[in-house]
Amino acid sequence: MTPKFEIRADHDRDTIVVYQAYAPAIADAAVAAQRFVPPFSTHRMTWIKPSFRWLMHRSNWARKPGQERILAVRITRAGWEEALAQAVLTSPERRVYTGNDQWRTLFAHAVVHVQWDPEYSLRGAKLDHRSLQVGLSRHIIEQYVADWTVDIRDLTPTVHRMHGHLRSGHADRARALLPPEKPYPLAADVAQRIGVTAV
Repeated sequence: MTPKFEIRADHDRDTIVVYQAYAPAIADAAVAAQRFVPPFSTHRMTWIKPSFRWLMHRSNWARKPGQERILAVRITRAGWEEALAQAVLTSPERRVYTGNDQWRTLFAHAVVHVQWDPEYSLRGAKLDHRSLQVGLSRHIIEQYVADWTVDIRDLTPTVHRMHGHLRSGHADRARALLPPEKPYPLAADVAQRIGVTAV
């Protein structure tokens, strides 16, 4: 049984892949430069997601306006864990905070926001377990751009191919193209901070 709150991702010893959806202008510039450059803005929050399937649901398989391009951004695990170590949940979850006042104080000063959203199946069905989203504020985005990013790949052609397989009834072919995913290990204090639980 998949734990309800667990990070599942494509990761190796040093890096982890997160996914983002952008308009073509931002995606083209980022892939060419292998880092985020204008028209990407470092003055607004950006959300990174380790779940490919969640982003497919959110972007409607790269068909929503402004989300036509799917990027796989490989970042350092050191950067990822630095972000999580500063994170505050977007709601006052009782399993993490002693009360609303504690949460409000922490959230008011948070440079990283995290939230757990329902995970989705390949066909778009809502599942019982959750997927993590991480919001990087303008106070930390420069580190994401300049220090953490290792590689940026455009997955849009693969996304279109997978969606085509699903529309033609070949879910097995689409599933074969899914990025690898396995549980991501966390230090106990970080796991507690973001509300990771065993069940």
